This record gives sequence, structure tokens and C-alpha cells, in this order.
Amino acid sequence: MDLNLSEINEAIAAAIPNREAIVWRDRRSTFADLAARTRRLANFLIDRGLRDAGPATGRQPWASAQAHVALYMYNAPEYLEGMLGAFKARTVPVNVNYRYVADELVYLLTNSAAEAMIYHSAFAPTLVEILPKLPKLTTLIQVSDESGHDLLPGAIAYEDALSAASDELPVRQWSADDLYVLYTGGTTGMPRGVFWRQGDVFVAALGGRTPKGELDSLEAVVERAKLGAYRVMPTAPLMHAAHWTAFDALHQGNTVVLQDETRRLDPASILSTIERESVNLVQIIGDAFARPLVDELRRRSYDLSSLKVVASGGAILSVSVKEELLHLFPQHVRIVDTVGSSETGRQATHTSSRKRGASTGTFDPAPGACVLSADLDRLLEAGDDETGWFAQCGRVPCGYFGDRAKTEKTFPVVDGARYSVPGDRARLRGDGSIEVLGRDSVTINTGGEKVFAEEVEGVLKKHAAVYDAVVCGRPSERWGQEVVAIVQLAPGAVVTDEELRTTCAEHLARYKLPKAFIYIDEIERSPVGKPDYRWAVHVATG
Repeated sequence: MDLNLSEINEAIAAAIPNREAIVWRDRRSTFADLAARTRRLANFLIDRGLRDAGPATGRQPWASAQAHVALYMYNAPEYLEGMLGAFKARTVPVNVNYRYVADELVYLLTNSAAEAMIYHSAFAPTLVEILPKLPKLTTLIQVSDESGHDLLPGAIAYEDALSAASDELPVRQWSADDLYVLYTGGTTGMPRGVFWRQGDVFVAALGGRTPKGELDSLEAVVERAKLGAYRVMPTAPLMHAAHWTAFDALHQGNTVVLQDETRRLDPASILSTIERESVNLVQIIGDAFARPLVDELRRRSYDLSSLKVVASGGAILSVSVKEELLHLFPQHVRIVDTVGSSETGRQATHTSSRKRGASTGTFDPAPGACVLSADLDRLLEAGDDETGWFAQCGRVPCGYFGDRAKTEKTFPVVDGARYSVPGDRARLRGDGSIEVLGRDSVTINTGGEKVFAEEVEGVLKKHAAVYDAVVCGRPSERWGQEVVAIVQLAPGAVVTDEELRTTCAEHLARYKLPKAFIYIDEIERSPVGKPDYRWAVHVATG
């Protein structure tokens, strides 16, 4: 059964109105509060003339009939309220990377056709610079913060907007065909907006699937939510897939807890919030988040007895760092690696614990996850000894906003079934697990051989002197491309190129070994912890 995200929120709020939904610092919102505030926001957007979706019949997969609302905020309750309020108005919330500079913002807001924006006051000075270039962006809603910036001309304060609007259900007919969009991170190219039907993204990424299968009715969703007891903390920016964790929690009747400091990665804030709020599940993004947590846990102790699960996705969580986390966290804690993308939802998982040990790179597939052959003409079967494409069938996106060619390339039809193939290489092992090799767009072609950057990065991090590493290719007269490792050393560590190359040689074929090492004070990553490969190529070739 297909469900709309707005009707899910309203039904859960009716069933558990007094349970805490969102906690941040001294702010505590119940599910009833969340439903009422998001109805008010929806009615405000409707009153400002943002158009209804109309019927989905005949819409091209890369097109939208709905108005788009940009969310330009740090993590805060208003971010999740902004998404739900936009959904209830039958508009589409658009995630905006808050680290973008002016030109990048103009590109994204133009590409997304945003007509309204909800933004933190801290970003008002940047918006003043770019608003003349965005004539379609006519509704501005400003969320107060510590910056103290005044309202922009023509803008309305967020709380004033809510106060001015009704908390009655919006007069709009919600549909499972209403759209959800997630703009990709843009670490290898320009960001693109991935359109999903709400009915599909609920199952693929937002909690609509259980170990027994898809939830088959709104009543089943509500009954599960009544049992919710977890307190869940997404520590990564909500402006990317961390809001998947938040909505998954809300859809299970759980409480979303945000760490006190959300403008930057602050491991002390994360750990002290876990301690104070008795958090049960914390979401992080790979080594970029895990290593600072390890460092902080070595500096001082925290009562983390409530913690049960550490969920990581979006970037590699290397074996050595997993082992350190498992040693420093309470012994009952499990680390669950999740692999997936904006174009697939959650595809597969791997669990590590003190009892099971730590490993990485191999995952148990979720329903619909599969591997297609290299030429995209067939499904690979368990035991096929070949590298193919990590793919997803069933609940997959509609396409990329405004990009027919990219839509048709990424979502091919094979033997009558439509797949999502966003670009990761993989192997299907004999036991049915999937070995994920890495993104093809950052694969290095050297001497006629393919080298997956993430594989080399994972091996480099086995060396105790390496705090972080990114691997890329650069032009070579002899090899076509040569492998280059950009390395951030651990504080006080000293190591030679030959020592690192020796470590790599213990785990990698000779052609995969870095030809050069570049040492740098800090690896540059996206706000969500992913390697910035465009930056890496610039460093390697500069």
C-alpha cells in the first residue's frame, strides 16, 4: 500500500499526541505540537499562493507540477517542521547545502525552481547578495538564531508566520504520488535533484519497511508507532540523508534528539547529549565523524549506558576505527553500516559488535538490492565471478529534476524491470552478500587496470599513523593515470612514503599502490563527511 508522508504524521500524532517527537537543548515538542505547527506552516505557504500539485497523471519522471520550498538551515526542529509543512501544503521541500558559496547557491536555487525559502538568520548576509539573481524566490521565512541578523526586506519571521496561520488541516488532497526531492552532495559533479514518489521513498528510506516486509496499511504504521520507545540522534546535517534517520524515527513513534551544537561537528556535544538525553541510537557518517568521537572518548569519560546502536552510512567506516569504537563504547553496542544513495534509498547493511568482530565492505542486501552485469543486460547470480553495477529495483525514484538524459541513463529498464544504477561497482558473492567496491566516477584507470579509490583509502587507514586519507587519480604519461594518496597524519605521527606503501602492499595488488603521497594538515570533506574528490584532484594536480 502507498502512503503519503503528511497522512502518516497526522495519524501518528493522533495516536500518541503527548509523546516527545523532537528534543533540542531546552525545547521539547510532542507529536501533537509537531502536527499543529506543521499544519500552520502549510497553511501559511498556501496563503502565500504556492500552487497545488494537481493530478500526477501524465507527468514526466523528471518533471514537477508542485511548488518548491528551499530549506537553508542548520540542524534544528524547524528543519523537520519545514519538510513536513511543505509536504502538507503539497509543495516539495528542497535541501540546501549550508556550506555553499553564493554562486553554488544561485545554481541550486535556480536549478530547483525554488519559490519559497525557510532559512536561518545566519545566512541572511549571503542571501542579500544573491536574491537579485533569483526572481522566482518570492517568499522568505527567516528562523531566528544566535547570529542576531535583522529580517531581510520582505521576509517574515518563522514564528510570526506560524502565528498568523490556522492550525486546521490544510485544504489539499494529499497523495502518495506527491513528490519528495533530495539533491545529491555534488562531490564529483554538480548536484542533481532526485525525485521520488512519497509512497516509494517512505518504504525505501523513511521507515516503511520492517524485517518482515513493507507495512501494508496506515493502521499498521500507527500500531508500530504506539510501541516506539527509542531516542534517536541524527548527528549529521539534516540537509542531506540524515533526515532519513529522523523521519524513520518519527515514523516509528520514536523521539528525535538533536545535539546541542549543530553548526559544526562537536564530539563533546554529541556525547554529552547522548548522556543527558539517554539516547539509544546515534547516526554518524563514517570515519569523518567516528574519529573525532574516538578522540573525545580518550580525553574524558561519558555515561553512554543508554546507547545500543551506532548507525553509519554515506562514507567508509574503516575496520580500525570500528574496533576503537567498539572498545570505547559499552560492550552491548552494535555498529550498523548502511549503504545506499539518494537514488536508491537504503540498500544493504552490515553489523559489527565485540562478539562478531569488525569488518567492512560486504553487506547483506535489503529487498530489491542486486547487482547488474557490467553491460547492464542481465542480473548477476550468486557466485558469478565478475564485477557489475550495484543496483536497486522495485521502490526506486522517478528521475532527476529537469534532466531527461540523466534520468534515462541512471534508471534503465532490464528485462522489463526498471532499475536504479547510480554508479557504484559491486560483486555478488556466493553467499548472497554484496561486496561494494566504490563509485565508478572516482575509479582510477592506471595501466589498463581499474583501481577503486575507496578500497585504497580503507587500506591506508589501517596504518596507525594515518588519521584520514583520500585517494584520486592524476594524469601520467606512462600509466594514463596514476594513483595519488592525500594523507592527514594523526597528531604527532611520523611516517615515510615507503612505510605506507608497504602497508598497502600487504593488502593490495601492485598496480593499486599509490605512486605518490601528499601530506596535508586536514582532509577536506563535505558537511556530511563524504570525500570531496574534486578538491582531491585539485590538490593532486596542483
